[in-house]
Amino acid sequence: MGLDSMWHWIILLVVVLLVFGTKKIRNLGPDLGAAIRDFKKSVSGDDEAKQKEAEAKRQEAEHLRADPPVDTTRANTTQSQRDSSETK
Repeated sequence: MGLDSMWHWIILLVVVLLVFGTKKIRNLGPDLGAAIRDFKKSVSGDDEAKQKEAEAKRQEAEHLRADPPVDTTRANTTQSQRDSSETK
């Protein structure tokens, strides 16, 4: 009385379809995937926070490289030199 016969598997499949219905079985895959994804997030929670922090530091460094801070003393000197040359 094992499940080695094809008829046993077919009868078992029909019973499962009748009990659960096709909608519940169709939603089983995405629900299982979401549960596994949430479990992985909860296990690696500390790593995720560290990754976000590292990403924020990388973006800040990238921003500073793209837009370096303006040296106001140098800008004022250059402007005053331009003004003095125009008056002559």
